[in-house]
Amino acid sequence: MRDPRLDRLAEVLVHYSTQVRKGDLVHINAEPIGLPLVEAVYESVLRAGGHPFWSPRSEALQELMLEFGSEEQLRYLSPIEVHRVETIDVHIGLWAELNTKFLGRMDPKRTAMLQAARKPTMKTFMERAAQAQSTGGREGLRWCGTLYPTLGAAQDAEMSLRRYEDFVFRAGLLHLPDPLAAWRQVHEKQERVREFLQGKRELKFKVAPHGGHDGTDLRVDVSKGTWINCAGKENFPDGEVFAGPTLPVDGGFGVEGHVNFTFPAVYQGREVEGVRLKFKEGRVVDATAKKNESFLHEMLDQDAGARNAGEIAIGTNYGITEFSRNTLFDEKIGGTFHLAVGAGYPESGNTNQSGLHWDMVCEMRPSGGSAGGGGCPGGTIEADGRVFHKNGRFVGVRGWE
Repeated sequence: MRDPRLDRLAEVLVHYSTQVRKGDLVHINAEPIGLPLVEAVYESVLRAGGHPFWSPRSEALQELMLEFGSEEQLRYLSPIEVHRVETIDVHIGLWAELNTKFLGRMDPKRTAMLQAARKPTMKTFMERAAQAQSTGGREGLRWCGTLYPTLGAAQDAEMSLRRYEDFVFRAGLLHLPDPLAAWRQVHEKQERVREFLQGKRELKFKVAPHGGHDGTDLRVDVSKGTWINCAGKENFPDGEVFAGPTLPVDGGFGVEGHVNFTFPAVYQGREVEGVRLKFKEGRVVDATAKKNESFLHEMLDQDAGARNAGEIAIGTNYGITEFSRNTLFDEKIGGTFHLAVGAGYPESGNTNQSGLHWDMVCEMRPSGGSAGGGGCPGGTIEADGRVFHKNGRFVGVRGWE
């Protein structure tokens, strides 16, 4: 018998997040260990009148490709993958990793090569997703990604599987009698933040020096950005508002200054600790880390767009308080902000293209909150000179006092 919370999650993914309609071609992508959730989603799609199909991911096969594949094979882009991204109406990605660090000893140059091959399909995916945003889902590609709790993810979070399942499902409000109604309320509340930020020209993020580093002093041009209210539509669970930085190529200054990211930046199972990025004219011009710095450099050098900023966002989910080494949850922590290097989302006003999209999270709460932020003194976010976010809380924004 399936965990009833999986059925509630499937209902949210199908009827709220992606709004599957009769006749939709729905791609479900997950590792085999996630089959209980695959089955729940498959059944829910059938009941909605869609045409579901499942394609499995495999850690073992990806490892074999990276270990034995030639350069030509690593750079090869399957026409089947291209056709899939061009054809499906809905993509539901379920992350169910057995070993979150299975690529930890792989050559980062080969990892970057394989990642760079995804650039054309990532471009198509993001353009079709933007089309869905602009047409209310009538055209383009609707998508959502979520996590199926596994022992690997639970170990990263330093929890038992039972406690981690509770953490995951509560973050998705699946413990409530009507999760769909609860997420609609989240959307309404976050909409006030989105409305406040839309039309602003510049954001400033400031955290005083502490813990042996020089803090954060970052300016971000959002003059042509479109702020997006993320309330469970494309990531689940959710809780953020984000926009695309306006890069010099689009008439802005992009990003200027430096940021010390509080939490380890996790990508493809690698933890890069103590990341400090310096930006000039929208690009990373200096990147250092206390751990796995060479991996950071390889990812940033994989293609021409990887050093550009693709996203700036503020976490709004105050129900997620613990750092779990999983970006899906960590970037949503209420009282943090995150910046992504690499590809931008066209619907957010950012035109940057890359095979990379790497979100990195910075604490803004005093004393690090309860998520292990390392004694942060607190910080501020300004919009056109006005402080609207202080020490991890919104100030002067209707409905958030």
